[in-house]
Amino acid sequence: MEYHQSYSYSNNDFQSQTNYFHGDQSDHYLTSEPSLKSVASLTSRSNNQENQPTYHHCLTTLQGHNSYISSLTISGNFIYTGSSDREIRSWKCNPHVESNNENLSADHCMVSAGKGAVKALAISGDKLFSAHQDHKIRVWKIDNNEPDHQRYSRLATLPTLGDRAAKLLMPKHQVQIRRHKKCTWIHHVDTVSALAFSWDESLLYSVSWDRTLKVWSTTDFRCLESVRNAHDDAINALAVSVEDGHVYTGSADKKIKVWKKESGAKKYSLIATLEKHNSGVNALALSSDGSVLYSGACDRSIVVWEKIDSEGNMGVVGALRGHTKSILCLAVVSDLVCSGSADQTIRIWRGVAKSYSCLATLEGHKGPVKCLTATVDHWNTSDTSNYLIYSGSLDCDIKVWQVFVPCQ
Repeated sequence: MEYHQSYSYSNNDFQSQTNYFHGDQSDHYLTSEPSLKSVASLTSRSNNQENQPTYHHCLTTLQGHNSYISSLTISGNFIYTGSSDREIRSWKCNPHVESNNENLSADHCMVSAGKGAVKALAISGDKLFSAHQDHKIRVWKIDNNEPDHQRYSRLATLPTLGDRAAKLLMPKHQVQIRRHKKCTWIHHVDTVSALAFSWDESLLYSVSWDRTLKVWSTTDFRCLESVRNAHDDAINALAVSVEDGHVYTGSADKKIKVWKKESGAKKYSLIATLEKHNSGVNALALSSDGSVLYSGACDRSIVVWEKIDSEGNMGVVGALRGHTKSILCLAVVSDLVCSGSADQTIRIWRGVAKSYSCLATLEGHKGPVKCLTATVDHWNTSDTSNYLIYSGSLDCDIKVWQVFVPCQ
C-alpha cells in the first residue's frame, strides 16, 4: 500500500482560473472567482509543525453511481451517498478490512431512486433525511435488524400531506411565490440545498435556493417555522452550533447570517451578518465547541471567524489559502479542518495560536470534490492521531482516505 508524506506549507501563488462546469450550469458554485485579498492569510512557513510529516493514503475507492456524487454522510459502518441522478445508496464498508475495490464497490444497497437529484443527507438515529432538487425533503426508516444488511422504507415526504391539508384552506398560511401563484409557507419552492440538526436532534433545519430557512420537527415532521427572504440570493450552506443553538446560513449573495431564537421568543431572529467573501458562499463548518466558524466560497478562500461575544458577533481571524479553484465543501474533526475544492483536491489544515498549516493535500479525484465528512479512526492506536476522510466527487467516485497526523 502506497503512503504519501506531506509537510506543512503555505502557498499564496495562484494559477490562472478557468470555469469548471459539469452537467447543469445552475451549479454556479463551480465558477472560480478572484482570490479574496482583503483578508490576511493565516498560513505561515514559520509554524512549528513544518518539519513533522503527515502521512496519508487512499484506502479504497467506491464505485457504483453513474452520476456525480452530491452528498455524503456516515453512520456506524455504513456510508450513505446521494447523486445528481436521484439515487441514494448505502455502502457497508470497514475500510481496514483488506479487500479489493471490486468487492467493496459491490457491497452496497439502493435506498432510493427517481425522486429528484439528491442535494444533502443527514442521519438521526434510525432515520435518514434527504434533501432534493424537486423541492422536497424525504425521510427514510433504517431497519437494523440484520446488522450486515440494512433495509429501508420511506416514512414521510416533507411537507407531509397532513401538514399541507391543515394549512391549505387558511389564507394566513398562503404566501406569494410568483406573480400569479401562491402556496403555503411550509413548502420549499426551489432546490433544498442543505440540512442540519439541532443539538438534541429534535429539530431539523433546511435551507433552499428559494432563500428560505425552515425548521421541522423530527418526531411528527411538521414544519414549525419558515424564515422568508433570509438572504438576497440562493442559500447554499448551513451549520448549527451544538453549544448555543445559533444557526448559520451561507448564500450566493456573499453573506453569512447568524440566527437565534431568544428565550421565550416564537421565531428565529437575525442577530448578525458576516460579510467578507467577494463571491458566493458554498460551505460552512463549525469547530466542535462552536467558537470558530469556517466558510468556503468561490473566491478560493476559507475564511476563519472567531466568536467575540455571546450575542453571536464574530470577527475575522484570517483566511486559509492554497486551493486554486472554488471551495465546495468543508468538514471539521477534532482540531482539523478539511476542505474540498473544484481543483479536485482535499486539503487538511490545523491551527496553532491562530496560525494554520496545510498538513496534507489529498490528490486522486478526477473531478471537483463536492462533499466531505471526517471521523477519528478508532481502529488504529499509535503515537499519531488517525483520521478517516470520506469524499465524493463529480467524477462519480467515493474515496476513503486514512490520514496520520503527528500529535502536538
